[in-house]
Amino acid sequence: MNTPNAESTTLQPPAGKPFRKTGDPVELTSESPLHPRRKSRRIMVGPVPVGGGAPISVQSMTNTLTANVGATLQQIAELTAAGCDIVRVAVPSQDDADALPEIVRKSPIPVIADIHFQSKYVFQAIDAGCAAVRVNPGNIRKFDQVGPDICKAATDAGISLRIGVNAGSLDKDLYAKYGGPTPEALVASALKEARMFEDVGFHDFKISVKHHDVITMVQTYRLLASKGDWPLHLGVTEAGPAWQGTIKSCLAFGALLAEGIGDTIRVSLSAPPVEEVKVGCKLLEYMGLRPRKFDIISCPSCGRAQVDVIQLASAVTEGLKNITAPIRVAVMGCIVNGPGEAREADLGVASGNGKGQIFIKGKVVKTVPEDQIVDTLLTIANDIAAQMEADGKVPAGSTGPVVVPIQHPNR
Repeated sequence: MNTPNAESTTLQPPAGKPFRKTGDPVELTSESPLHPRRKSRRIMVGPVPVGGGAPISVQSMTNTLTANVGATLQQIAELTAAGCDIVRVAVPSQDDADALPEIVRKSPIPVIADIHFQSKYVFQAIDAGCAAVRVNPGNIRKFDQVGPDICKAATDAGISLRIGVNAGSLDKDLYAKYGGPTPEALVASALKEARMFEDVGFHDFKISVKHHDVITMVQTYRLLASKGDWPLHLGVTEAGPAWQGTIKSCLAFGALLAEGIGDTIRVSLSAPPVEEVKVGCKLLEYMGLRPRKFDIISCPSCGRAQVDVIQLASAVTEGLKNITAPIRVAVMGCIVNGPGEAREADLGVASGNGKGQIFIKGKVVKTVPEDQIVDTLLTIANDIAAQMEADGKVPAGSTGPVVVPIQHPNR
């Protein structure tokens, strides 16, 4: 399987030098094992390249009051630890705008200011050193007048912009013309906004065309991708609670990424932002667009299982939640064919009849009583992880485990 030739999309600037200006070429690229990546222009969000074949970056947005600098920086630190590449902060008030310089200065990852309605905050965000600004021309007052000035300020500062179309803020004329927020209407709106920028010679921007419906969202991005080479930010807006939003995002992103469409993503969940990052990172990992990190595979419970597989998998997951080494641990409930079905795992257990067969790379190495399974797995897993860390085999930005059910063919 093809994997990116770099373990993290976050680049550090040379000592004593500022971050690259937007659009500067960098060698960092990533291919998909499923489909050639769509050719798009490259922009920079601080040190993170977006588009032009760069590794797909994961974004999230803080849900703290931006003016509360301490709380916002704490959440940014948590997002960074989870694998977030780029963070967006809301700027709905003057107090939020005033907090940007300190947040930008202390944030370990690039900060994007999210701005609606008030164009003055756009200029403040640029002056504060934000890596990019998200603007919505559809709701910025008098954008036709201030747009060129925004583009000039961004050009002078060497930062990029993101323009976005959401079904909820679609231009009224386009809504009437197309009979609602159809893919054609959303793309027409995006093209209109893109031309506003390009007509004044500004090209360092990415586009998002979000919709809450998976099918509409996929159709919209497919259509937009055929119209130009802008880097695309993928998102399913208002995706819903964690379980529902995860399913929607995985379906939509998976369909588009499998076609090579998409340069940066945000999984939007009604859940803590860290959960968005975890889902996004693992989605890219399982699509072969990021190096494999630590995960747990487990079989679903069935009539053959003689142990509580759900409880066992949960206990192992909890016990290894802080492991970041790229190992795969299998928790199987069937002692008959568990090792064979999970032979690709670095470590695993096949349980039944009051005992567990511990195996490494499909080979049984010991059998232990059922009440010793979890402790035995945790001990061996930690030993393997420690050795990998000592050997320098733990990727930067590694995250914790996600349980992946394995469906048996005869169930």
